[in-house]
Amino acid sequence: MKKDLNTKFDEALKTANETDIKLPPDIMLHFYAHFKQATRGNKYRRKLEEGEEPLRNAFKQHAWYQLNHLTEEEAKKGYIKLVNKYLKPNK
Repeated sequence: MKKDLNTKFDEALKTANETDIKLPPDIMLHFYAHFKQATRGNKYRRKLEEGEEPLRNAFKQHAWYQLNHLTEEEAKKGYIKLVNKYLKPNK
């Protein structure tokens, strides 16, 4: 039986959340942007939380904005591909 996209995405999230692999910041931005686009679409409004660094937040927002051409489904597929590429090297 083929798994649906949401199930695959949930499994990819679990893998990403449970990994001990340390990825470079630029790759982490790709993960962040795909996650945000997959779960929020183009709804960019976000308050800066206390203690957050404005520059770091700007990089995150910019990475997310660069994916505004993707649908939520396409972003989920992209996130799954990132997990398979960087966190499941034997796949």
